[in-house]
Amino acid sequence: DCSVQRRHQKVLEEAPAPGMTAERRAQMGQAAVAAARAIGYVGAGTVEFIADQDGTFHFMEMNTRLQVEHPVTEMITGLDLVEWQLRVADGERLPLAQDDLRIRGHALEARVYAEDPDRGFLPATGRIVHLATPAASAHVRIDTGIRAGDEITPWYDPMIAKLIVWDDDRDHALGRMRTALAEFEVVGLTTNVDFLQRLVSCSAFDRADLDTGLIERHRDTLFPERQPVADVVLALAVIAELETTAAGARARAALSGDRWSPWHATDGWRPNQDNHHVLAWRDGEVERRVVVHYRANDYEIELDGRMRHLSGRAIGANTFEATLDDASVHGTVVSRTDRRDVFAHGSHAVLTYIDPYAQQADAAAEGGNLAAPMPGKVIALLAEPGVKVTRGTPLLVMEAMKMEHTIAAPVDGVVKAFLYAVGEQVAEGAELLEFERAA
Repeated sequence: DCSVQRRHQKVLEEAPAPGMTAERRAQMGQAAVAAARAIGYVGAGTVEFIADQDGTFHFMEMNTRLQVEHPVTEMITGLDLVEWQLRVADGERLPLAQDDLRIRGHALEARVYAEDPDRGFLPATGRIVHLATPAASAHVRIDTGIRAGDEITPWYDPMIAKLIVWDDDRDHALGRMRTALAEFEVVGLTTNVDFLQRLVSCSAFDRADLDTGLIERHRDTLFPERQPVADVVLALAVIAELETTAAGARARAALSGDRWSPWHATDGWRPNQDNHHVLAWRDGEVERRVVVHYRANDYEIELDGRMRHLSGRAIGANTFEATLDDASVHGTVVSRTDRRDVFAHGSHAVLTYIDPYAQQADAAAEGGNLAAPMPGKVIALLAEPGVKVTRGTPLLVMEAMKMEHTIAAPVDGVVKAFLYAVGEQVAEGAELLEFERAA
């Protein structure tokens, strides 16, 4: 079953299809074999059908290859379809007959994409600077050719990996998928991992109420308003900052002519004051400010007007643990310039580090130009230069990675000029047109 889709492309697949009767499965199998025999087809192939709720089904297409979702079939049958494909191509007979095949358990596959669900599933590009996946086992399989350091470009499909899970039944397989997605960490570009977590936890998917309109029908659940980072997660970021700073000081001290210099200390010492550090992050639109007071073996912190007890340590590369009062957490914190990606409690939070001692200058741009949200090709110009348009009027259409994206007027105004013609390639961030705001 590949019903859950966005932009007419699959997001989740599972086998066996929920609600599929043995009779309908047999009918579909017979129809698929009849289609292959009608053209004398030899080799691996996939026949797709569209099924109605009343049990009827209709032929949609045949692909002369295995498809992206073939692992769910492999997981419930125990067969290697790629091996079968190669053997048949070499002239060998199939290893088993139809009556020899058996289905065991339930399998789910999630497509992990470099894309932004909050922006209409726009493809994302960039270099992966951190990638951690759940451990492979008899229950969890990861198909990928991507490693940390690789770049997702606009020239190919933006899939990062296929995450496949198996268990004895659908409920247990769903539990496996939720756990596995909570352990999937990607830093460097936007992905759909958080969205997939919400999707497999959605009540409709949980009860297998599946159709191609599921995502749109449950938008309120699947696209919730952003919530502030939990205090304990912020505490993990505090520990990561303190531990990283201390590690840097120790490394500098080791290279120093005077390794005992007091300037190597990171204990927050202040003349005539309690020893402390001031740390601050931007959490969405809100600044979260933490004053860290050093104590004998741990810390006291001022957070949102309250004094809290904090302890913690580094436990590995980019991994930390923290205890805030009675709440404990361990997770990953990846630092890039002023960005902090925090993975904890099965969620991914992004914080922007603010140096409280640096001069901050905000340059507000007053231009009316619109930029490309992704690398791609201009495929349509929808407005006439010099003609007034209202907010939301479609102005230009781009295409990239099998998806289209429409650039609309941000406010009432006039298109002064298009800067690219139909068919031209544009880079991410390129100004597409000159737009003048209405007076």
